[in-house]
Amino acid sequence: MGDGRISVSFACQRCLQPIKIDDSFDRIDEHKLAELSLPINSNIDVDLESQAMSFDHFVPPFRLTDSGTGTNGFMLISDVSEGDVGSHKMKVKAELFDKLSSNSEIDHPLCDECTDTLLEMMDEQLKLADNDFNDYLSYLKKLEASEDIPNIEQLEKELTDLSGEEERLVAELSMLKAQEEAIKASIEAQQTEQERLRDEQVKYWREYTKHRRDLMATEDEFRSVENHLASAQAQLDRLKKTNVFNVTFHIWHSGHFGTINNFRLGRLPSSPVDWSEINAAWGQTALLLSALARKMNLTFKRYKLVPYGNHSYIEELETGKQLPLYGTGGIRFYWDTKFDAAMVAFLDCLQQFKDEVEKGDSGFCLPYKMDKGKIEDSATGNSYSIKIQFNSEEQWTKALKFLLTNLKWGLAWVSSQFADDKFDD
Repeated sequence: MGDGRISVSFACQRCLQPIKIDDSFDRIDEHKLAELSLPINSNIDVDLESQAMSFDHFVPPFRLTDSGTGTNGFMLISDVSEGDVGSHKMKVKAELFDKLSSNSEIDHPLCDECTDTLLEMMDEQLKLADNDFNDYLSYLKKLEASEDIPNIEQLEKELTDLSGEEERLVAELSMLKAQEEAIKASIEAQQTEQERLRDEQVKYWREYTKHRRDLMATEDEFRSVENHLASAQAQLDRLKKTNVFNVTFHIWHSGHFGTINNFRLGRLPSSPVDWSEINAAWGQTALLLSALARKMNLTFKRYKLVPYGNHSYIEELETGKQLPLYGTGGIRFYWDTKFDAAMVAFLDCLQQFKDEVEKGDSGFCLPYKMDKGKIEDSATGNSYSIKIQFNSEEQWTKALKFLLTNLKWGLAWVSSQFADDKFDD
């Protein structure tokens, strides 16, 4: 089998695809080359910009002699030997394409598809040129068929009349400019007077606004004093009817928990209350019992309550030992008996408060009995330990709820007995 490769020497200057030149180009004599050198059209009016969509890869013309720079020019891809015959044929073709490129606005060579596109574009330009030619020819024939001859004398007379009208209008314009200047001077004088009157008006309104503001401020101050007086009187009346203990200490319940001022006292496996909340609840509880005892002039035996927020404690009078009414949790905490001793001491102080109240009111009775660190539910007969050690969280939480209930009853009794007295810290 022979070698199927094709020798390619040139590329299309539009799409840059390699093209094969027909063999007839190798047999062009000097006479045909001279004929091709004649200019085809010195000025081909082709709107390449408007045809960019159909001829978008157009490359401006160049010469073979410029292609050696490597920046522009058609691409030479050749497998021809360096012999004289190959060089001569290449030179003839290159000169032919240079002459064609110099005689037109299109660079050569072109492939078949690009040539067809160029021919279609030129056909459209030719049709447009034919239409323009027909329009001009029709208008020329129309002018030649017209018999109207312009009257020169009449046109000169009209020109003279127009010149006189122009002079009259120029004179009138000058007069109007003089009147304009006079009107401008009058307007400036009026504007000056207007500015003076405006300044006086602004000064008047400024003074009026100042006096009006002073009057409104005085009236507002008077009404404010009246409102403050009415508010103070209403607050005084409300405070006279308000019991300080009931306002300061709100004891209620939230599910299985007893609460004081919205702080839960207790802890359940299903609801592990944070120890900071429990400690705050103990601080409020200690403060309430201390306030109730002070209201009754009661001094506890064996213990002294020291309300100190979430770090409140109970002091043993004999030893001076401090029993903390707060916990931290953890394994070590459950083996620390000080917290349990503090809660037992607090229950003892509440029992002393109950005994003191019963001395003056034999009919007073708390809903839950208290004895040696335990609280008994009179409805069921069950006793619940106030200690957390060796005790379940459910029973401990229920004991604390009963403790707050007893404290609420004591608070109600003190409020009823000392309703007209003032609470002294």
